[in-house]
Amino acid sequence: MSYVDSVLAEGEQVVYRGSVSGWSLFWYWVLGVLLLVVGVGLVILIVAWIKKRSTELAVTNKRVIAKFGFISRETIEINLARIESVQVNQTVMGRMLDYGTIVFSGAGTPQATLPSIASPLEFRKAVVGAQR
Repeated sequence: MSYVDSVLAEGEQVVYRGSVSGWSLFWYWVLGVLLLVVGVGLVILIVAWIKKRSTELAVTNKRVIAKFGFISRETIEINLARIESVQVNQTVMGRMLDYGTIVFSGAGTPQATLPSIASPLEFRKAVVGAQR
């Protein structure tokens, strides 16, 4: 069972699931493939795979949930009613490859940042749609 599914409250439903962009891990993939001959490359490829697979992002009808980490865990959970703005930051490469960083600002909470998100505009659209 995923982290997101395990923390859903009664009546809470997932309306959108996000993920980390594979493009944000590009240099891990390149370095891993180049160093496969030496044997270190496999470790680098495994680290990249774990970073991608151990991050869970979801928008529910009540909150935004983000979980990072495999052994250690960092979570961000923000009630939709507390979110005042959703900012999307994309580099030129991020715009071309459709990934970016999302920054949430809200009442009583410091800024929460979700880095390297695939399709950040879709994620923002899901958050704004769930707030209605």
